[in-house]
Amino acid sequence: MATTSYDVIVIGAGPGGYVAAIRAAQLGLKTAVVEREHLGGICLNWGCIPTKALLRNAEVINLMKRGNEFGITFDAPPKVDYAVAQKRSRQVADRLSKGVGFLLKKNQIEHVTGEGRLRSATTVEVGPGGQVLEASKGIILATGARARLFPGLQADGQRVLTYHHALAQTTVPKRIVIVGAGPIGVEFAYVFRSYGSEVTVLEMMPRAVPLEDEEVSAELERAMKRQGTQLRAGMKVDGVEVQGEEVKVQATGSAGTETFVADQVLVAVSVQPNSENLGLEAVGVATQKGWIQVDGYLRTNVKGVYAIGDVTGKMALAHVAEHQGIVAAEVIAGHETRPIEDYTFMPRCVYCQPQIASLGLTEAQAKEKGYQIKVGKFPFQPNGKALAMAEREGFVKVIADAKYGEILGVHMIGPEVTELLPEFTLARTWEFTVSEIGHTVHAHPTLSEALMEAALGVEGKSIHI
Repeated sequence: MATTSYDVIVIGAGPGGYVAAIRAAQLGLKTAVVEREHLGGICLNWGCIPTKALLRNAEVINLMKRGNEFGITFDAPPKVDYAVAQKRSRQVADRLSKGVGFLLKKNQIEHVTGEGRLRSATTVEVGPGGQVLEASKGIILATGARARLFPGLQADGQRVLTYHHALAQTTVPKRIVIVGAGPIGVEFAYVFRSYGSEVTVLEMMPRAVPLEDEEVSAELERAMKRQGTQLRAGMKVDGVEVQGEEVKVQATGSAGTETFVADQVLVAVSVQPNSENLGLEAVGVATQKGWIQVDGYLRTNVKGVYAIGDVTGKMALAHVAEHQGIVAAEVIAGHETRPIEDYTFMPRCVYCQPQIASLGLTEAQAKEKGYQIKVGKFPFQPNGKALAMAEREGFVKVIADAKYGEILGVHMIGPEVTELLPEFTLARTWEFTVSEIGHTVHAHPTLSEALMEAALGVEGKSIHI
């Protein structure tokens, strides 16, 4: 079989892979993308996008439940159909996946269907047909990650679910146990609870969303309680057993071992890299526990081989993968670029209600690192736009260096905070201080005024509190 030559070959067409391919093509490189499943990867097809569609449906349901606040009454309780919501989520995902295909064609990128494997540092074999592709400038590995289960536990898609199964099913369970109170866990908890499921969330760490600032965790836990979701933190799962139409989850906490009985269990604890069967060992690409090791320019230890996205283990977020993809493509093309040396200030978002958005150090982390800090905090309660929206939960918290006003961390929980975070991301990138944020005019009435007020609060100058 003849070998087809390219400048760049990307294995994997998720957010990192297809963005890397497009950037490479923009820079004049002949590019191919090898993808074994759907364009857009997990994010577009079975992750970020369809979950946000379901979350939007859940938001509408909860808004309707508050109809009396807005002078809206119903002659009968509104009927909700989860199958319609699930169908809409699939339509949204399919549309975006097709959009990626259009972008590849627009940029004259070859889409090769199959499973790519390194034959050498410059060649890729595509199964099952054995087609061979050659890259003269670089190969980018963007194969992502998948859900990790407990040892010995099999996900059957009926009683034991991963996020993929949860997105595929067209009904909600009467009772569900969700293992893990990270972003995936709390987002699905919000969706299922909105559709009437009895939801119990088990978290091994002492609090929900344990990587977030402690005050954010506390605020979310209060919201989950009001919504009727049972959160049990500090619970280590010992085992999961399917018995007929039920599933039993044994977990141990400070009060001893308990058994939780439900119709389904969703395991949302962590992910593992898709680095098997890539030919890494034969080529000599270094890994650590399966994660491909890269430097700030996304280079592996093998010249000409790069890796981006979840498979690197740096930060399992789609926008991180996209940025890594752009950097890798620019390095291959010899274009000026900036290395990614610190992932601390990458934006992080959780899309349950209330939403969570953050970057940088938590208050505890800043203190542990020895910073002298000042903290500004502003609630949404006195914000005019939040009151007008009837969305008063949450706050904006800014952690700054006490001497220079450098932004060390931003932690928000409340209405649409995932849309507000980029202001602080930009500020941190260009080394603005809290004073410069605080003295920037923000339109009124907007939710973004809470950012300004929190920044002013670092210096004790908040106006509306």
